[in-house]
Amino acid sequence: MPEASPVEAGADAAIARRVVKKIDRVIIPLLFVTYMLNFMDKVILSSAAVFGLREDTHLVGQQYSWVSSIFYFGYLIWEYPTTVLIARLPTAKYLTFNTLVWGAVVALTAACTNFGGLMAVRFLLGMAEATITPAFMFLTSTWYTRDEMPTRVGIWFAGNSIGGIISSLIAFGLGHVHDNVHPWRWMYILLGVLTFLWSIPMFFLLPDSISKAKFLTPEEREIAANRTIVAGTGTTENTRWRWDQLVECLIDPKTWLIFLIELVGQMPNSGTQSFSNIIIASFNFTSLQSTLINIPYSVLSASIIAGTGWLAGRYRTMNCILIVLVLVPCVVGSAVIYRRESVPHGVQLFAYFLLSPGPAAMPLTMALVQSNYRGVTKKMTVTALLFLAYCAGNIAGPQFFRTSEAPTYQTAFKTIMICYCLVIFLAVVLRFYLQWVNAQRSKEEGFVGNAGAAGVVAAGKVSDIVDGKDVAETVTGIQLRPEDYEDVTDWKTVGFRYRL
Repeated sequence: MPEASPVEAGADAAIARRVVKKIDRVIIPLLFVTYMLNFMDKVILSSAAVFGLREDTHLVGQQYSWVSSIFYFGYLIWEYPTTVLIARLPTAKYLTFNTLVWGAVVALTAACTNFGGLMAVRFLLGMAEATITPAFMFLTSTWYTRDEMPTRVGIWFAGNSIGGIISSLIAFGLGHVHDNVHPWRWMYILLGVLTFLWSIPMFFLLPDSISKAKFLTPEEREIAANRTIVAGTGTTENTRWRWDQLVECLIDPKTWLIFLIELVGQMPNSGTQSFSNIIIASFNFTSLQSTLINIPYSVLSASIIAGTGWLAGRYRTMNCILIVLVLVPCVVGSAVIYRRESVPHGVQLFAYFLLSPGPAAMPLTMALVQSNYRGVTKKMTVTALLFLAYCAGNIAGPQFFRTSEAPTYQTAFKTIMICYCLVIFLAVVLRFYLQWVNAQRSKEEGFVGNAGAAGVVAAGKVSDIVDGKDVAETVTGIQLRPEDYEDVTDWKTVGFRYRL
């Protein structure tokens, strides 16, 4: 095929840039709102706790902690099966079905009158929500390049914190309701109905794959697919489950470093989520005031998540460093709250706000998975392991909040401080390991390679993608071969270099 003229190449590149904008306009808002609702349905438990849930359901001792933890048992049991199904079923339709079930279960929580009922619905809610984040990771790697993934993950993951703001406002508004239903039940009814209704736009607007995206023309769909071949982590269409890729994932050292980062890093997560309003109330604030104080906390979290996501996408060697930077304030904050007896209430509240960057570590870890793994089975296996660790950490977290230590919860904040220190250490180890692997691969292959490209494509060419600026030109200027569309892992892709 003759080479395109400069004018034709420029026109093709313009189309490629337009494709990215169209993808962003359709995919990202759908993921953002879904993730926002996903977080609201989890975090509302903390608000419900200070608006009568514990009294109306007669919770005693560690029962509230178990109500928080049981969610992650359901998540844990369904995590691996759902990860396999995401890759095998029409992803968007499967995601829509899960959203319907999840909304119904949230609304059903309002009918609970005892500990057993709460445990049952929270377990089912965990199963229903187990699909959301793995499916979003799969969709992000389907549509975006390696340089684009961290920023997009940061955007839709920031829906967590925006959800925290909205749920706090809902809790504040419904907290003024005085009737026989009680405010906490109205919270669950409202959020359950909203989630259930949201499945309608998801069904009609979210495509299962690039080839079925009606909002793109046939030419645009071809460009969208080629982007992931040249500068992404490979195609996710027409693939099958590969046992060799599963084994490769399990013997890959970076898999277990990421697993440990997620396991230890999530121990502080569910505890601080489920006990956030209770912790703030212990600083001498009322239940209504505690819901409002969580709003600036969520704004800080959302800003940090989006900002660090953009930085990780812009700079290929910053990901692990950013994990360290967002967790240092958390170590300081948890240390201050741990020794809170000799600290004024105002300083305690400031220390609580120092915990707000903590949630940013998870999307940064997810971005490392998405951009550093090739091969659909390998990617989905490490995703399943990531969320197994996520569940285990979140199950353990609330158990460190001992009722006998209320309201200071010294054991919990000592554990949080230690966990964040361990994650910082593991992130540094992971960075040095990936740096060493890149150097070894460059030495063996005889060229530097590129951490923004998908590896060697098109008859041995290495895409010279510089910080994502010339992806459009590269995608439209390379003549791909059939073998470039094959489902190959990162270990077997010449020229593939890891983001640090």
